[in-house]
Amino acid sequence: MTRKSIIFFLAALLLPAAPAWSAMAAKRSVLANGMVLLTSEQRALPTVAIELMIDAGARHESAARAGLAHLTSKLLTEGTAKRSALQVSETLDFIGASLDAGCGDDLATISMTILKKDLSLGLELLAEILTAASFPVAEIDRQKQSVLASIKAKQEDPGTLAGEAFAAALFPGSAYGRPVEGTEATVKPLDRKSLQEFFQRYYRPNRTIMSVVGDVSEAEISAALSQVFKNWHKGEASQAAASPTRTDGARTLRINKDLTQANIILGHGGVARGDADYYAIQVMNYILGGGGFSSRAMDSIRNERGLAYSVYSYFGAEKTHGTFQFVMQTKNDSAGEAIGLAREEIRRMREELVSEAELSDAKNYLTGSFPLRFDTNRKVAGFLGQVEYFELGLDYPNQYGELIGKVTRADVQRVARQHLTPEKLLTVIVGSQQKIKVP
Repeated sequence: MTRKSIIFFLAALLLPAAPAWSAMAAKRSVLANGMVLLTSEQRALPTVAIELMIDAGARHESAARAGLAHLTSKLLTEGTAKRSALQVSETLDFIGASLDAGCGDDLATISMTILKKDLSLGLELLAEILTAASFPVAEIDRQKQSVLASIKAKQEDPGTLAGEAFAAALFPGSAYGRPVEGTEATVKPLDRKSLQEFFQRYYRPNRTIMSVVGDVSEAEISAALSQVFKNWHKGEASQAAASPTRTDGARTLRINKDLTQANIILGHGGVARGDADYYAIQVMNYILGGGGFSSRAMDSIRNERGLAYSVYSYFGAEKTHGTFQFVMQTKNDSAGEAIGLAREEIRRMREELVSEAELSDAKNYLTGSFPLRFDTNRKVAGFLGQVEYFELGLDYPNQYGELIGKVTRADVQRVARQHLTPEKLLTVIVGSQQKIKVP
Protein backbone atom coordinates (compact mmCIF):
# COMPACT_ATOMS: atom_id res chain seq x y z
CA MET A 1 0.00 0.00 0.00
CA THR A 2 1.46 3.38 -0.99
CA ARG A 3 1.78 6.32 1.39
CA LYS A 4 -1.10 8.12 -0.37
CA SER A 5 -3.27 5.01 -0.10
CA ILE A 6 -2.59 4.85 3.63
CA ILE A 7 -3.50 8.52 4.03
CA PHE A 8 -6.74 7.98 2.12
CA PHE A 9 -7.54 4.84 4.13
CA LEU A 10 -7.01 6.64 7.44
CA ALA A 11 -9.14 9.55 6.23
CA ALA A 12 -11.94 7.14 5.40
CA LEU A 13 -11.73 5.59 8.87
CA LEU A 14 -12.06 9.01 10.44
CA LEU A 15 -15.00 9.97 8.22
CA PRO A 16 -17.74 11.33 10.47
CA ALA A 17 -21.40 10.54 10.02
CA ALA A 18 -22.84 12.63 7.22
CA PRO A 19 -24.97 15.59 8.33
CA ALA A 20 -28.73 15.51 8.45
CA TRP A 21 -30.37 15.56 5.05
CA SER A 22 -31.48 19.16 5.52
CA ALA A 23 -27.80 20.15 5.74
CA MET A 24 -26.84 18.36 2.55
CA ALA A 25 -28.33 20.97 0.23
CA ALA A 26 -28.58 18.53 -2.66
CA LYS A 27 -28.75 20.21 -6.07
CA ARG A 28 -29.76 18.97 -9.51
CA SER A 29 -28.62 20.24 -12.88
CA VAL A 30 -28.31 18.96 -16.45
CA LEU A 31 -25.05 19.48 -18.33
CA ALA A 32 -24.90 20.51 -21.97
CA ASN A 33 -24.20 16.92 -23.03
CA GLY A 34 -27.41 15.75 -21.35
CA MET A 35 -25.92 14.17 -18.23
CA VAL A 36 -27.92 14.70 -15.04
CA LEU A 37 -25.66 15.99 -12.26
CA LEU A 38 -26.57 15.77 -8.57
CA THR A 39 -24.30 17.46 -6.05
CA SER A 40 -23.99 17.84 -2.30
CA GLU A 41 -21.16 20.01 -0.99
CA GLN A 42 -19.63 18.57 2.19
CA ARG A 43 -16.41 20.08 3.53
CA ALA A 44 -15.79 17.91 6.61
CA LEU A 45 -12.99 15.98 4.91
CA PRO A 46 -10.95 16.60 1.74
CA THR A 47 -12.56 13.70 -0.15
CA VAL A 48 -15.06 13.36 -2.98
CA ALA A 49 -17.39 10.44 -3.74
CA ILE A 50 -18.70 10.00 -7.28
CA GLU A 51 -21.42 7.56 -8.38
CA LEU A 52 -22.60 7.08 -11.95
CA MET A 53 -25.72 5.21 -13.06
CA ILE A 54 -25.84 4.54 -16.80
CA ASP A 55 -28.75 3.13 -18.78
CA ALA A 56 -26.58 0.28 -20.08
CA GLY A 57 -27.86 -2.72 -18.14
CA ALA A 58 -28.53 -6.29 -19.20
CA ARG A 59 -32.03 -5.46 -20.45
CA HIS A 60 -30.38 -4.07 -23.60
CA GLU A 61 -28.77 -7.36 -24.65
CA SER A 62 -30.35 -10.28 -26.48
CA ALA A 63 -30.80 -13.70 -24.90
CA ALA A 64 -28.14 -15.08 -27.26
CA ARG A 65 -25.66 -12.52 -25.90
CA ALA A 66 -26.56 -12.73 -22.23
CA GLY A 67 -23.64 -11.41 -20.20
CA LEU A 68 -22.60 -8.79 -22.76
CA ALA A 69 -23.58 -5.80 -20.60
CA HIS A 70 -21.86 -7.32 -17.56
CA LEU A 71 -18.62 -8.10 -19.41
CA THR A 72 -18.59 -4.61 -20.93
CA SER A 73 -18.78 -3.04 -17.47
CA LYS A 74 -16.01 -5.30 -16.16
CA LEU A 75 -13.67 -4.16 -18.94
CA LEU A 76 -14.16 -0.42 -18.51
CA THR A 77 -11.20 -0.18 -16.14
CA GLU A 78 -9.02 -2.63 -18.07
CA GLY A 79 -7.44 -0.21 -20.50
CA THR A 80 -8.10 3.02 -22.39
CA ALA A 81 -6.69 4.67 -25.49
CA LYS A 82 -4.04 6.31 -23.27
CA ARG A 83 -3.49 3.79 -20.47
CA SER A 84 -3.10 0.04 -20.24
CA ALA A 85 -4.93 -1.93 -17.54
CA LEU A 86 -1.74 -1.88 -15.46
CA GLN A 87 -1.35 1.88 -15.87
CA VAL A 88 -4.97 2.46 -14.83
CA SER A 89 -4.33 0.39 -11.71
CA GLU A 90 -1.05 2.15 -10.96
CA THR A 91 -2.64 5.58 -11.37
CA LEU A 92 -5.41 4.72 -8.92
CA ASP A 93 -2.91 3.31 -6.45
CA PHE A 94 -0.66 6.38 -6.74
CA ILE A 95 -3.48 8.77 -5.81
CA GLY A 96 -5.07 6.38 -3.31
CA ALA A 97 -8.41 6.32 -5.12
CA SER A 98 -10.96 3.54 -5.47
CA LEU A 99 -12.73 2.83 -8.75
CA ASP A 100 -15.30 0.10 -9.32
CA ALA A 101 -17.64 -0.74 -12.20
CA GLY A 102 -20.52 -3.17 -12.36
CA CYS A 103 -23.82 -3.95 -14.02
CA GLY A 104 -27.36 -5.00 -13.16
CA ASP A 105 -30.53 -5.72 -15.09
CA ASP A 106 -31.27 -2.05 -15.78
CA LEU A 107 -28.14 -0.03 -15.07
CA ALA A 108 -24.37 -0.07 -15.29
CA THR A 109 -22.67 1.63 -12.34
CA ILE A 110 -19.29 3.26 -11.73
CA SER A 111 -18.08 4.36 -8.29
CA MET A 112 -15.05 6.49 -7.47
CA THR A 113 -13.79 7.82 -4.14
CA ILE A 114 -10.85 10.20 -4.27
CA LEU A 115 -8.97 12.88 -2.33
CA LYS A 116 -9.96 16.41 -3.31
CA LYS A 117 -6.42 17.36 -4.34
CA ASP A 118 -6.39 14.54 -6.89
CA LEU A 119 -9.88 15.21 -8.25
CA SER A 120 -8.62 16.64 -11.53
CA LEU A 121 -6.60 13.51 -12.33
CA GLY A 122 -9.46 11.29 -11.16
CA LEU A 123 -11.95 13.01 -13.47
CA GLU A 124 -9.47 12.75 -16.33
CA LEU A 125 -9.23 8.99 -15.77
CA LEU A 126 -13.00 8.71 -15.45
CA ALA A 127 -13.44 10.55 -18.76
CA GLU A 128 -10.99 8.18 -20.45
CA ILE A 129 -12.92 5.18 -19.23
CA LEU A 130 -16.26 6.55 -20.42
CA THR A 131 -15.11 7.86 -23.79
CA ALA A 132 -12.08 5.77 -24.77
CA ALA A 133 -12.23 2.34 -23.15
CA SER A 134 -10.10 0.19 -25.48
CA PHE A 135 -11.17 -3.40 -24.70
CA PRO A 136 -7.78 -5.08 -25.23
CA VAL A 137 -8.13 -8.66 -26.48
CA ALA A 138 -5.88 -10.03 -23.73
CA GLU A 139 -8.01 -8.36 -21.05
CA ILE A 140 -11.22 -9.59 -22.69
CA ASP A 141 -9.93 -13.17 -22.53
CA ARG A 142 -8.85 -12.73 -18.90
CA GLN A 143 -12.16 -11.25 -17.81
CA LYS A 144 -14.13 -13.89 -19.70
CA GLN A 145 -12.27 -16.61 -17.86
CA SER A 146 -13.02 -14.84 -14.57
CA VAL A 147 -16.72 -14.59 -15.42
CA LEU A 148 -16.91 -18.22 -16.54
CA ALA A 149 -15.26 -19.33 -13.29
CA SER A 150 -17.80 -17.26 -11.34
CA ILE A 151 -20.70 -18.79 -13.28
CA LYS A 152 -19.39 -22.28 -12.57
CA ALA A 153 -18.89 -21.55 -8.87
CA LYS A 154 -22.42 -20.21 -8.52
CA GLN A 155 -23.84 -23.45 -9.86
CA GLU A 156 -22.54 -25.04 -6.69
CA ASP A 157 -24.21 -22.46 -4.47
CA PRO A 158 -27.76 -23.62 -3.58
CA GLY A 159 -28.98 -20.14 -2.74
CA THR A 160 -27.91 -18.83 -6.15
CA LEU A 161 -29.46 -21.84 -7.89
CA ALA A 162 -32.76 -21.22 -6.13
CA GLY A 163 -32.72 -17.50 -6.92
CA GLU A 164 -31.93 -18.02 -10.60
CA ALA A 165 -34.58 -20.71 -10.97
CA PHE A 166 -37.15 -18.44 -9.29
CA ALA A 167 -36.37 -15.51 -11.60
CA ALA A 168 -36.37 -17.68 -14.73
CA ALA A 169 -39.76 -19.18 -13.84
CA LEU A 170 -41.33 -15.86 -12.81
CA PHE A 171 -40.09 -13.81 -15.79
CA PRO A 172 -39.69 -16.34 -18.63
CA GLY A 173 -38.12 -15.04 -21.81
CA SER A 174 -37.13 -11.74 -20.20
CA ALA A 175 -33.77 -10.21 -19.31
CA TYR A 176 -35.08 -10.05 -15.74
CA GLY A 177 -35.31 -13.84 -15.74
CA ARG A 178 -31.70 -14.36 -16.86
CA PRO A 179 -28.53 -14.13 -14.76
CA VAL A 180 -26.74 -10.83 -15.40
CA GLU A 181 -23.43 -12.65 -15.83
CA GLY A 182 -24.93 -14.77 -18.61
CA THR A 183 -24.19 -18.45 -19.10
CA GLU A 184 -21.17 -20.37 -20.29
CA ALA A 185 -22.80 -20.82 -23.71
CA THR A 186 -23.53 -17.10 -24.18
CA VAL A 187 -20.35 -15.64 -22.66
CA LYS A 188 -17.78 -17.72 -24.57
CA PRO A 189 -18.64 -16.28 -28.03
CA LEU A 190 -18.55 -12.63 -26.90
CA ASP A 191 -15.85 -10.74 -28.79
CA ARG A 192 -14.23 -7.33 -28.94
CA LYS A 193 -16.53 -6.08 -31.70
CA SER A 194 -19.70 -6.83 -29.76
CA LEU A 195 -18.28 -5.19 -26.63
CA GLN A 196 -17.24 -2.06 -28.51
CA GLU A 197 -20.62 -1.79 -30.22
CA PHE A 198 -22.48 -2.11 -26.91
CA PHE A 199 -20.17 0.45 -25.29
CA GLN A 200 -20.51 2.96 -28.12
CA ARG A 201 -24.27 2.67 -28.21
CA TYR A 202 -25.22 2.72 -24.53
CA TYR A 203 -22.44 4.51 -22.64
CA ARG A 204 -23.58 8.04 -23.41
CA PRO A 205 -23.94 11.16 -21.22
CA ASN A 206 -27.64 11.64 -21.92
CA ARG A 207 -28.19 8.14 -20.48
CA THR A 208 -26.21 8.93 -17.33
CA ILE A 209 -26.91 10.16 -13.80
CA MET A 210 -23.83 11.35 -11.90
CA SER A 211 -23.85 12.08 -8.16
CA VAL A 212 -20.95 13.98 -6.60
CA VAL A 213 -20.72 14.40 -2.82
CA GLY A 214 -17.84 15.87 -0.83
CA ASP A 215 -15.32 18.68 -0.75
CA VAL A 216 -16.38 20.37 -3.97
CA SER A 217 -19.04 22.89 -4.95
CA GLU A 218 -21.59 22.50 -7.72
CA ALA A 219 -19.91 25.28 -9.71
CA GLU A 220 -16.48 23.63 -9.39
CA ILE A 221 -17.59 20.18 -10.44
CA SER A 222 -19.82 21.45 -13.27
CA ALA A 223 -16.94 23.41 -14.79
CA ALA A 224 -14.55 20.48 -14.40
CA LEU A 225 -16.97 17.99 -15.94
CA SER A 226 -17.79 20.29 -18.86
CA GLN A 227 -14.08 20.36 -19.65
CA VAL A 228 -13.11 16.70 -19.24
CA PHE A 229 -16.27 15.42 -20.93
CA LYS A 230 -16.26 17.86 -23.84
CA ASN A 231 -15.70 14.97 -26.25
CA TRP A 232 -18.38 12.75 -24.72
CA HIS A 233 -21.33 13.27 -27.04
CA LYS A 234 -24.99 12.40 -26.78
CA GLY A 235 -26.25 9.12 -28.15
CA GLU A 236 -29.71 7.68 -28.56
CA ALA A 237 -32.05 8.68 -25.76
CA SER A 238 -33.04 6.26 -23.01
CA GLN A 239 -36.28 4.41 -23.57
CA ALA A 240 -38.44 3.35 -20.66
CA ALA A 241 -38.12 -0.33 -19.86
CA ALA A 242 -41.12 -2.48 -20.66
CA SER A 243 -42.72 -4.38 -17.79
CA PRO A 244 -41.65 -8.02 -18.11
CA THR A 245 -44.27 -10.67 -18.71
CA ARG A 246 -44.56 -12.81 -15.61
CA THR A 247 -46.00 -16.19 -14.72
CA ASP A 248 -48.73 -15.93 -12.10
CA GLY A 249 -49.78 -19.53 -11.64
CA ALA A 250 -48.76 -21.66 -8.64
CA ARG A 251 -45.89 -24.00 -9.44
CA THR A 252 -43.24 -26.05 -7.62
CA LEU A 253 -39.71 -26.44 -8.99
CA ARG A 254 -37.36 -29.02 -7.50
CA ILE A 255 -33.60 -28.99 -8.05
CA ASN A 256 -31.81 -32.05 -6.75
CA LYS A 257 -28.57 -31.40 -4.85
CA ASP A 258 -26.83 -33.65 -2.37
CA LEU A 259 -27.21 -31.28 0.57
CA THR A 260 -28.16 -31.61 4.22
CA GLN A 261 -30.06 -28.31 4.06
CA ALA A 262 -32.86 -27.45 1.65
CA ASN A 263 -32.82 -23.94 0.20
CA ILE A 264 -36.38 -22.74 -0.34
CA ILE A 265 -37.99 -19.73 -2.01
CA LEU A 266 -41.73 -19.10 -2.04
CA GLY A 267 -42.91 -16.05 -3.92
CA HIS A 268 -44.56 -14.30 -6.82
CA GLY A 269 -44.58 -10.97 -8.59
CA GLY A 270 -44.55 -7.76 -6.57
CA VAL A 271 -44.95 -4.04 -7.23
CA ALA A 272 -42.84 -1.43 -9.00
CA ARG A 273 -41.06 1.20 -6.92
CA GLY A 274 -43.54 3.90 -7.87
CA ASP A 275 -46.59 1.96 -6.67
CA ALA A 276 -48.74 3.90 -4.20
CA ASP A 277 -48.75 0.91 -1.81
CA TYR A 278 -44.96 0.71 -1.61
CA TYR A 279 -44.64 2.18 1.89
CA ALA A 280 -47.48 0.17 3.43
CA ILE A 281 -45.92 -2.94 1.88
CA GLN A 282 -42.59 -2.15 3.54
CA VAL A 283 -44.29 -1.95 6.94
CA MET A 284 -46.24 -5.15 6.29
CA ASN A 285 -43.16 -7.04 5.12
CA TYR A 286 -41.15 -5.94 8.16
CA ILE A 287 -43.74 -7.60 10.36
CA LEU A 288 -43.99 -10.70 8.17
CA GLY A 289 -40.33 -11.53 7.59
CA GLY A 290 -38.25 -8.44 6.93
CA GLY A 291 -37.65 -7.47 10.54
CA GLY A 292 -35.03 -10.07 11.43
CA PHE A 293 -35.56 -11.42 14.93
CA SER A 294 -38.59 -9.12 15.27
CA SER A 295 -40.50 -10.75 12.43
CA ARG A 296 -43.30 -13.28 12.65
CA ALA A 297 -41.48 -15.66 10.28
CA MET A 298 -38.38 -15.77 12.47
CA ASP A 299 -40.44 -16.19 15.62
CA SER A 300 -42.61 -18.97 14.24
CA ILE A 301 -40.20 -20.99 12.09
CA ARG A 302 -36.92 -20.52 13.94
CA ASN A 303 -37.60 -19.53 17.54
CA GLU A 304 -40.65 -21.69 18.27
CA ARG A 305 -39.97 -24.73 16.05
CA GLY A 306 -36.23 -24.52 15.51
CA LEU A 307 -36.66 -25.43 11.85
CA ALA A 308 -34.47 -22.83 10.18
CA TYR A 309 -31.41 -20.78 11.01
CA SER A 310 -32.15 -18.26 8.27
CA VAL A 311 -35.66 -17.16 7.33
CA TYR A 312 -36.77 -13.82 5.91
CA SER A 313 -39.06 -12.19 3.35
CA TYR A 314 -38.71 -9.16 1.15
CA PHE A 315 -40.34 -7.18 -1.61
CA GLY A 316 -37.87 -6.15 -4.29
CA ALA A 317 -39.16 -3.11 -6.19
CA GLU A 318 -37.65 -2.07 -9.52
CA LYS A 319 -38.76 0.64 -11.92
CA THR A 320 -41.15 -1.50 -13.96
CA HIS A 321 -41.81 -4.53 -11.77
CA GLY A 322 -41.17 -6.20 -8.45
CA THR A 323 -40.98 -9.52 -6.65
CA PHE A 324 -42.05 -10.98 -3.33
CA GLN A 325 -39.85 -13.71 -1.86
CA PHE A 326 -40.05 -15.74 1.33
CA VAL A 327 -36.62 -17.36 1.72
CA MET A 328 -35.41 -19.99 4.17
CA GLN A 329 -32.97 -22.84 4.72
CA THR A 330 -33.97 -25.91 6.70
CA LYS A 331 -33.14 -29.61 6.97
CA ASN A 332 -34.39 -31.71 4.06
CA ASP A 333 -36.63 -33.71 6.39
CA SER A 334 -38.34 -30.58 7.74
CA ALA A 335 -38.78 -28.76 4.42
CA GLY A 336 -42.46 -29.68 4.16
CA GLU A 337 -43.25 -28.47 7.65
CA ALA A 338 -41.31 -25.21 7.12
CA ILE A 339 -43.13 -24.51 3.86
CA GLY A 340 -46.45 -25.14 5.59
CA LEU A 341 -45.56 -22.65 8.32
CA ALA A 342 -44.47 -20.05 5.76
CA ARG A 343 -47.80 -20.38 3.99
CA GLU A 344 -49.60 -20.09 7.32
CA GLU A 345 -47.78 -16.85 8.17
CA ILE A 346 -48.67 -15.41 4.77
CA ARG A 347 -52.32 -16.43 5.29
CA ARG A 348 -52.37 -14.94 8.80
CA MET A 349 -50.98 -11.65 7.54
CA ARG A 350 -53.88 -11.46 5.10
CA GLU A 351 -56.64 -12.48 7.50
CA GLU A 352 -55.72 -10.86 10.83
CA LEU A 353 -55.00 -7.28 11.78
CA VAL A 354 -51.47 -6.79 13.08
CA SER A 355 -51.16 -5.57 16.65
CA GLU A 356 -50.52 -1.96 17.60
CA ALA A 357 -47.15 -3.01 19.04
CA GLU A 358 -46.11 -4.73 15.80
CA LEU A 359 -47.13 -1.71 13.76
CA SER A 360 -45.30 0.70 16.05
CA ASP A 361 -42.11 -1.38 16.12
CA ALA A 362 -42.06 -1.66 12.32
CA LYS A 363 -42.59 2.05 11.75
CA ASN A 364 -40.04 3.04 14.39
CA TYR A 365 -37.40 0.79 12.86
CA LEU A 366 -38.02 1.86 9.28
CA THR A 367 -37.89 5.56 10.10
CA GLY A 368 -35.09 5.22 12.66
CA SER A 369 -32.80 3.26 10.35
CA PHE A 370 -33.48 5.45 7.33
CA PRO A 371 -30.66 7.96 8.03
CA LEU A 372 -28.13 5.10 7.84
CA ARG A 373 -28.72 5.12 4.10
CA PHE A 374 -26.66 8.30 3.90
CA ASP A 375 -24.21 8.20 6.81
CA THR A 376 -21.16 8.47 4.51
CA ASN A 377 -20.50 10.54 1.42
CA ARG A 378 -20.43 7.45 -0.78
CA LYS A 379 -23.82 6.34 0.52
CA VAL A 380 -25.21 9.83 -0.05
CA ALA A 381 -23.97 9.77 -3.65
CA GLY A 382 -25.57 6.39 -4.27
CA PHE A 383 -28.78 7.49 -2.57
CA LEU A 384 -29.01 10.63 -4.70
CA GLY A 385 -28.69 8.52 -7.83
CA GLN A 386 -31.50 6.23 -6.69
CA VAL A 387 -33.72 9.20 -5.87
CA GLU A 388 -33.21 10.57 -9.37
CA TYR A 389 -33.61 7.22 -11.12
CA PHE A 390 -36.88 6.41 -9.38
CA GLU A 391 -38.07 10.03 -9.79
CA LEU A 392 -38.69 10.49 -6.08
CA GLY A 393 -37.69 14.17 -5.90
CA LEU A 394 -34.87 15.72 -3.86
CA ASP A 395 -37.29 16.35 -0.99
CA TYR A 396 -37.97 12.60 -0.69
CA PRO A 397 -35.91 12.11 2.52
CA ASN A 398 -38.02 14.76 4.22
CA GLN A 399 -41.20 12.98 3.13
CA TYR A 400 -40.17 9.42 3.98
CA GLY A 401 -40.98 9.59 7.69
CA GLU A 402 -44.46 10.93 6.98
CA LEU A 403 -45.11 8.28 4.29
CA ILE A 404 -44.23 5.49 6.72
CA GLY A 405 -45.83 7.19 9.70
CA LYS A 406 -49.30 7.39 8.20
CA VAL A 407 -49.54 3.62 7.53
CA THR A 408 -52.31 2.09 9.64
CA ARG A 409 -53.17 -1.45 10.74
CA ALA A 410 -55.95 -1.45 8.17
CA ASP A 411 -53.45 -0.41 5.47
CA VAL A 412 -51.19 -3.33 6.39
CA GLN A 413 -54.03 -5.83 6.07
CA ARG A 414 -55.26 -4.22 2.85
CA VAL A 415 -51.89 -4.48 1.09
CA ALA A 416 -51.37 -8.00 2.45
CA ARG A 417 -54.67 -9.08 0.92
CA GLN A 418 -53.86 -7.34 -2.34
CA HIS A 419 -50.17 -8.17 -2.76
CA LEU A 420 -49.74 -11.51 -0.99
CA THR A 421 -51.41 -14.22 -3.07
CA PRO A 422 -50.77 -17.66 -1.55
CA GLU A 423 -52.75 -19.38 -4.31
CA LYS A 424 -50.14 -18.12 -6.82
CA LEU A 425 -46.95 -18.99 -4.93
CA LEU A 426 -44.04 -20.15 -7.02
CA THR A 427 -42.04 -22.58 -4.85
CA VAL A 428 -38.41 -23.48 -5.54
CA ILE A 429 -36.75 -26.20 -3.49
CA VAL A 430 -33.04 -26.98 -3.83
CA GLY A 431 -31.91 -29.99 -1.83
CA SER A 432 -31.81 -33.77 -1.59
CA GLN A 433 -35.20 -34.39 -3.17
CA GLN A 434 -35.53 -37.99 -2.03
CA LYS A 435 -35.58 -36.74 1.55
CA ILE A 436 -37.90 -33.81 0.95
CA LYS A 437 -41.59 -34.49 1.42
CA VAL A 438 -43.81 -31.59 0.49
CA PRO A 439 -47.58 -32.01 0.15
